[in-house]
Amino acid sequence: MKHWEDRPEEAWKSFEFNQPYEDGLKRLKESVLSDDRFDPAVLWQWGTMQAMAVIQILKDCEKEFGALGQRVVGEAIQKVGYDVGHRIAAGKERPEGLSDAELVSFFATVVNRVAYASLEDPVIDSEDKVSFDIVWCPHQDEYSAFDCRVQRYFVQGMLDAAGESGWLEDWQVRFTETIPAGAEKCHFELWRGTEEDRSAWEKYSAWLERKALEIAREQISPSPSRPVPPSPLEGEGRGEGE
Repeated sequence: MKHWEDRPEEAWKSFEFNQPYEDGLKRLKESVLSDDRFDPAVLWQWGTMQAMAVIQILKDCEKEFGALGQRVVGEAIQKVGYDVGHRIAAGKERPEGLSDAELVSFFATVVNRVAYASLEDPVIDSEDKVSFDIVWCPHQDEYSAFDCRVQRYFVQGMLDAAGESGWLEDWQVRFTETIPAGAEKCHFELWRGTEEDRSAWEKYSAWLERKALEIAREQISPSPSRPVPPSPLEGEGRGEGE
């Protein structure tokens, strides 16, 4: 059984979603993976090249154009995340009897195991909280801890799309540890949050953006006299540059 098909909950069997980029996926399965000349592992190398290009584009635009370059690239990445989230949920009805926590956890599994091609251990903690560990991520051996910040743009777009579909209304997300920062796994939590919780996510994203611009300025004109201010959310986000 494929890793994205296997969850122990009975309700998982009734959860339907769309495969993003379905036409290309069909061609891959029918014409490419069946060709014994093709090594599927090279897809990781190709995907890593794309991922590193995104990081480099963001860094170079921050250095060359400052906040404007950062905003343009960040918004572009967020649009792609929104498109993927929309493709996953478009036209799919919520199965009868599926709890909010199951819906959120199942959507996260599709994002983790399909869109991010990762291995995941999910847990439904309660009706108001779910969590998951990423035990292997395609980026973990090439991304630096601070590079993981780029995923916030993708994730925000996916959350926006899922919210519009009625799948993740009023749910928030945070992480507590990441593999690129030295942890054995990436740990994420989603919970039914408040506007204050949403503000905390946005404040931390804004802090990361300020830190990135500070790094870019230092690379242009090194100056030890401009320290980066401390994170406004001590304890959250360990891994993204901590």
